[in-house]
Amino acid sequence: MSRGLQLYRSVPRYAAARVLSSRVPALAGAAATAAAPLRLVDDGDPPLPGPGWVTVRPTLAGICGSDLATVTGQSSFYFSPLVSMPFTPGHEIVGTLQSAVALADGRELAAGSRVVIDPVLGCAARGLTPPCAGCAAGTTSRCDRVTVGHLAPGLQTGFCRDTGGGWSRALVAHHSQLHPVPDGLPDERAVLVEPLATAVHTAGRARVAPGDRVLVVGAGAVGLFTLLALRAYTRAGHITVVAKHRAQVELARRFGADEVLSPSDALGGVRRATRALRAEPEFGGPFLLGGVDVAIDCAGNASSLSTALRVTRAGGRVVLSGVPSGAVDLTPLWYRELELVGTYATSGRAGDEVAPAGAAGLDGPAGARSDFGRAFELAASAPLDGVVSAVYPLARWREALDHALSAGRLGAVKIAFDPSVAA
Repeated sequence: MSRGLQLYRSVPRYAAARVLSSRVPALAGAAATAAAPLRLVDDGDPPLPGPGWVTVRPTLAGICGSDLATVTGQSSFYFSPLVSMPFTPGHEIVGTLQSAVALADGRELAAGSRVVIDPVLGCAARGLTPPCAGCAAGTTSRCDRVTVGHLAPGLQTGFCRDTGGGWSRALVAHHSQLHPVPDGLPDERAVLVEPLATAVHTAGRARVAPGDRVLVVGAGAVGLFTLLALRAYTRAGHITVVAKHRAQVELARRFGADEVLSPSDALGGVRRATRALRAEPEFGGPFLLGGVDVAIDCAGNASSLSTALRVTRAGGRVVLSGVPSGAVDLTPLWYRELELVGTYATSGRAGDEVAPAGAAGLDGPAGARSDFGRAFELAASAPLDGVVSAVYPLARWREALDHALSAGRLGAVKIAFDPSVAA
């Protein structure tokens, strides 16, 4: 039998988790463990949906912010038609193939090969031809058909009842989702490749011009990995990070931030650095006339997005990377003629892991390389030792989720499951 965590449909439990985690933040961990509709089940391996599919046994599976939002009832109801229950969460995965499989480029991976998974369940995985416009262009994150085909609805692995997810002993993946892991890359770094690829995608969507001032709001895993990608693949002139906790401040500096500000000093710090004018409304928070060229919200809450909107110069760009939540006054977007850009998952095809010689940043000759190709580079070269802060067996899932929900306060970055460990 294959053991895994399963999120099932229960309106009362979902509502209870939502209320507890939003009204009593200190009890967010307790809400996830006591009220969430999540259970540990023993079931058989998911059946292979068709040709080109293979069983993968996870060796590490990360806990993502989107997973935590789902477990605690904070994710938007917008997603309800894009998932199928019950499903096993977990989309940040490194694992081993249980049988050989041929990739789209003709390479064959033997049984036992280590892989990471691009979790988006686009047209190729769903057996749909011809592909939609997004998938045809290689931008699978924009697939229009994540609810049809021979799979149940699911925007990603980890949100689809037919594929399973990383928080289990076994899941199934399509060959179009697989990226082979180099022999020298340890699992603790390989499990970070998917979130790093998402960060690379964010850096590309930000369209940072040479010399631009960039503000990254939030210094959890999303913000820190975005900082790494900006430093590696753009020519930003100055990068400021807004960090809440001391360990995050230290990591932001280690990862290349020019300046680190506390949330309470974000607007003041940007004003000092850019010589912008500060405006004080009669009601509501202050804002700047002037500010940074690009602000990236990596926290995904009303306060972080409001900060990003209020400190970006007229005509600048605000990038929404963290899973959004909460109501925000969009007046700055209108009045300052800002661009508001969303960024989700990754783009680029599997099989692009090898970079061309002399590769430059996102705005250089390496622009055609996949987000995953760049993410493998970062996973191998960036100062990521210790970023996977704790690893738990599935049997200790309540403790793991509580740790992940309190990661910033506890000085942790990424919490992961090792599904192969019995207890």
